Amino acid sequence: MENNKLVKLLTGSSIEVSRIAALLEDNSIAIFTKDNVESARVAGFGVPQNSVELHVAADDFDRAKKILEEAKKASRN
Repeated sequence: MENNKLVKLLTGSSIEVSRIAALLEDNSIAIFTKDNVESARVAGFGVPQNSVELHVAADDFDRAKKILEEAKKASRN
């Protein structure tokens, strides 16, 4: 049975989350983003800029985490 529960993989800026989301989608991993910055803006209050969450299905978490770690490692070089 598939585990469709969403698990938070990353919280960061919209730019960082968009980059990682594209990598995950390129690897056939479905993503869900929760943009707390935009939600706060619409509601009329503020939050820190690094408040965008990236979620994946629990079944994909290990694979997604590996892709995230490889992307972070590559960006340091």
